[in-house]
Amino acid sequence: MVLSIAMLGTGLMGAPMAARLLAAGHAVRAWNRTRDKLDPLRAKGAGVAATPAEAVAGADAVITMLENGAVVDTVLFASGAADALRPGALVIDMSSIAPADARDHARRLETLGAAHLDAPVSGGTKGAAEGTLAIMVGGRAADFARAGPVFAALGRATHVGPHGAGQVAKLANQVIVGVTIGAVAEALLLAVANGADPEAVRRALAGGFADSPILRQHGRRMTSRDFTPGGRAAIHLKDMNNILDAAAGSGLSLPLAEVTRALFAALVAGGDGDLDHAALALALERRNAPARIAPTRIATKPDPPPKD
Repeated sequence: MVLSIAMLGTGLMGAPMAARLLAAGHAVRAWNRTRDKLDPLRAKGAGVAATPAEAVAGADAVITMLENGAVVDTVLFASGAADALRPGALVIDMSSIAPADARDHARRLETLGAAHLDAPVSGGTKGAAEGTLAIMVGGRAADFARAGPVFAALGRATHVGPHGAGQVAKLANQVIVGVTIGAVAEALLLAVANGADPEAVRRALAGGFADSPILRQHGRRMTSRDFTPGGRAAIHLKDMNNILDAAAGSGLSLPLAEVTRALFAALVAGGDGDLDHAALALALERRNAPARIAPTRIATKPDPPPKD
């Protein structure tokens, strides 16, 4: 099924996602606050809108991929986009925001005759470009089914519950990702401080019980000191804040998440919020100076294929 899709937000994640939708044959009209980020999509056949309201007019589905809940609120409601939706349009918010914000947006859109799914993603820019994102979806089952052609172009979608549940699942994802990035950084720092080659240690652990995509991908970023952003540290700090707010609201104490948030806060305060979240290793290095995982950016050999 070919759909008319409005894409609001074409940054690191939104641009490759829009390109995937175009490649799948959908008609895409895009809007972004920074207009020159739309040029590559225009060259691939996307329509370009001057305002969010213009982008969503007549669209079957609207995807938002924006920085936080406040920005989603502004783009959808303050800009007039929500009022410009056609009756029955499906708004799919793929941003990572607080669950309470997602539920509020769903209620407000319903009063305007539109449907809503909160569908945050995991997989970074690599997953966005390759169409392998993990998509966690909250909302009505019928609307999840309607969104099938959209999700099929972007990755693997799982319906996890009612409105807001997708954002809860994303917070759970970010607990695991953030804490594991910190664990990998500590392990590699321990290795180099005690005379081992951290890249060799990373390879030695591959295929064992400590193996994970984070060890393989972000561990490699740490040993090569390549922190080109796939997922920005400042965004992960925002997620850690939402995690601990949700925990406090449900009476939970999450000490590992608290330590991880403090490390991300230190990294961002040090001016490194635009680096990849694997740069959390830098916060640990500063705490343990002069120990460092790697002195400079270095070349590394390709990883062997994963074991079955």
